[in-house]
Amino acid sequence: MDITIRQARAEEYKQLGEITAQAYLGDGLLDFGEDDDYLHVLRDVARRAVGAEVLVAVHDGELLGGVTFAPPGSAWADIARDGEAEFRMLAVAREGRGRGAGEALVRACIERARALHGVERLVLSTQPTMLDAHRIYERLGFTRAPQRDWEPIPGLPLFAYELEL
Repeated sequence: MDITIRQARAEEYKQLGEITAQAYLGDGLLDFGEDDDYLHVLRDVARRAVGAEVLVAVHDGELLGGVTFAPPGSAWADIARDGEAEFRMLAVAREGRGRGAGEALVRACIERARALHGVERLVLSTQPTMLDAHRIYERLGFTRAPQRDWEPIPGLPLFAYELEL
């Protein structure tokens, strides 16, 4: 399948926000369902696009998913340190899953990180239950970094992964 990865366009922000929100809701990743405060963050693609790069996966004009790439110094980085880039909010629409969109988005983040001067590592956080995503990360060379695991809110453990560039 021919998937194009590119910057999200302003007219796609609402659709991508909904794809991201529905992916998290559908996978049971939000403790409070539709009442979860994090849904506002997931849906607000325009805000993310100001301080990070929002990339989308597209096939034949169909928006399959997206990811937020945070270069060094971005306010959107959660765990990145000096010399590191990070990506967050990787999401693929239900109907787009199993078609390579998620992996293509991760590969694009790797390429972006490698292209940045002084970036030695790409990092990410993921929920323990995101097993399909873990398989993608590991297939692409990411390794678990348990010393960097964290909880953004009590009771929500996140696993850290990193890729040496």
